[in-house]
Amino acid sequence: MNHRLAALVIGMTALAPFPQAATAQEDYPARPVRVIVPYLAGGAADIFARTLAQKLGDALKHPFVVENRAGANGGIGSEFVAKSAPDGYTLLATASGPITVNPILYAKVPYDPVKDFAPVAQCTVYQYVLVTLAGSPIRSIADLVDAARAKPGALSYGSTGVGGGNHLAGELFALATGTRMIHVPYKGSAAALADLLGGQLTFMFDTVITSVPQIRAGKLRAFAVSSLKRASSLPDVPTMDEAGITGFDISQWQGVLAPGGTPGAIVSRLNAEIVKAMRTPEMHERMITKGGNEIVTGTPEDLAALIRSDLQKYAKLVKDAKIPAQ
Repeated sequence: MNHRLAALVIGMTALAPFPQAATAQEDYPARPVRVIVPYLAGGAADIFARTLAQKLGDALKHPFVVENRAGANGGIGSEFVAKSAPDGYTLLATASGPITVNPILYAKVPYDPVKDFAPVAQCTVYQYVLVTLAGSPIRSIADLVDAARAKPGALSYGSTGVGGGNHLAGELFALATGTRMIHVPYKGSAAALADLLGGQLTFMFDTVITSVPQIRAGKLRAFAVSSLKRASSLPDVPTMDEAGITGFDISQWQGVLAPGGTPGAIVSRLNAEIVKAMRTPEMHERMITKGGNEIVTGTPEDLAALIRSDLQKYAKLVKDAKIPAQ
């Protein structure tokens, strides 16, 4: 009898933590949540994170506090989240670069983009538009390709830096057309766009949001957008695929990830609230109308699949373009 009683007590003790853990997940969040943005304040990812954090805080009755941890092209903030406790109280709100480009481009990255994160939700996607000066003699993609072939290494394009989306778009364009052009890296898109408008660059894959005002003002000529889907703010501009550069697809996404090992119940709760928030008029106004993004939501599994796909795509591009490890 004593042995049976001891076994019963041991069994009850072993089971006790599980209801408590379940309750903790059901009560999530019970305190403020940190949202790490791996970039400086004021940029696109920061604006996205702060807008979303406000909506999540309102819905879940606890503050979602944005904290900027910039550096290493988003690597510092990403590493911080990867090594944080997997309890749902530290999240990463980021553009795709630190997750899908840095691990390919840099010789050493202190986190595994697949194992060290739990994807929560994709929120947006944004793309680039191939533009030249409106007064340029280059009036089509065919003209651009012909000019590049006629003078290998003479035409130039700008980007936000090695591994930036517009740099990768330029490298893919060169590979797809069998041309060689000069890549000029800048510290930001504004400086590159200024040099394009000043005539120092031949062309650029610029973000749609920054090019649209210049296109509408008649200062830039748009040839094609870089994704397989047309941009809602440039409905008359074809995709690169439609323009004859088959399969061309370079776009960036913004989304939310948690540390690897975060309980599925918390990930699911966050996903449901993020999807709900992204569908509100406020997020539409901020992300699409003012931000030049397209809103794309889905399951955590959808984001996990996108990350794996992007890693494969950019690994091939970096290898084919012979972009040296940084």
